[in-house]
Amino acid sequence: MHVQEWLETVPAVSIYVLVGVVIGLESLGIPLPGEIVLVSSALLASQHGDIDPWILGACATAGAIIGDSIGYAIGRKGGRPLLAWLGGKFPKHFGEANIAMAERSFEKWGMWAVFFGRFVALLRIFAGPLAGVLRMPYWKFAIANVLGGILWAGGTTAVIYSVGVVAEAWLKRFSWLGLVLAVLVGLASMLILKNRAKKAAAAASAAPSPAPEPAPSPVTVD
Repeated sequence: MHVQEWLETVPAVSIYVLVGVVIGLESLGIPLPGEIVLVSSALLASQHGDIDPWILGACATAGAIIGDSIGYAIGRKGGRPLLAWLGGKFPKHFGEANIAMAERSFEKWGMWAVFFGRFVALLRIFAGPLAGVLRMPYWKFAIANVLGGILWAGGTTAVIYSVGVVAEAWLKRFSWLGLVLAVLVGLASMLILKNRAKKAAAAASAAPSPAPEPAPSPVTVD
């Protein structure tokens, strides 16, 4: 069953709680589909008047901020052994390569990594615990966490809800013709992107590799 189809069977209060809990656990450091649940719930709110998008956005924002804060506290207390433990439990997400990439992002961007990490699935899981492990000053983390949580959770809810309302009205107006046109546009876009990706890969593989430099001749001393 699709996520949105399942969400249609539960009461509005349960959806608010579900969104807040899933996003909170994801922000805490547990790999969960927080963004999928939020997007599906916002689309559902655009089609059913029982779900208030303002309450939905507030629950998502609260879950993001609280989850990240708990993750920061756990990371600060657990340190690097915590990352090793998470790597054993979730090797796909907390492998050495992913941790190294996240650490480079934090070293380069600091609190901006927490802020913009909200919009990147992998960094969204890492942000709280890794900020604690790296001993980021809490005031910096808190500012980035609150602003990033509001913009990501609230902004995603608002955008998806608005798009859902417009899309539903548009599809009702044009009936099946609108749906067919939307599908054709989507397929055409996918084919164009796929073709460009193939061309880019072919060009990269056809590029000549640089010739190795000749080894210097040995110098003889009389």
